[in-house]
Amino acid sequence: MLSLRLYMLQRITALLMAPLVLGHLATMIYAIQGGLSAAEILGRTQGSMAWFLFYGLFVVAVSIHGAIGLRTVAHEWGGLKGAALEAFMWVVGVGLFALGARAVWAVTFA
Repeated sequence: MLSLRLYMLQRITALLMAPLVLGHLATMIYAIQGGLSAAEILGRTQGSMAWFLFYGLFVVAVSIHGAIGLRTVAHEWGGLKGAALEAFMWVVGVGLFALGARAVWAVTFA
C-alpha cells in the first residue's frame, strides 16, 4: 500500500512541476532576452508574494518528487531496505526542501 501511495504522490508532484518548469523557463528566457542583470531580477522578485508562492510550491513538489525517485534508485541499485530506505528518503527530501527553501527566501524576502 505504501508503494502505491508513493507512486501516486510522485505522479501528482510531476503534474504540479510540469507547468512550474514551463513558467520558470519562460521567465528565464524573458530575463535573458531582456538583458536583465541579476540586480534587476532581484529588484523584481524581492518582496513578491507571488514569486514566493510560485517557487515555494516548486520547491515542495521537487523535494517530494526527488526524494521518492531517489528512494526507488536506492532500493533497486543500492539494495537499501526497511528503515534505512525510509530514512534515506526523508533525509533527501528534507535536505532538498531546506536548500530550495533557503534559495526561495533569498530571492524573494532576504
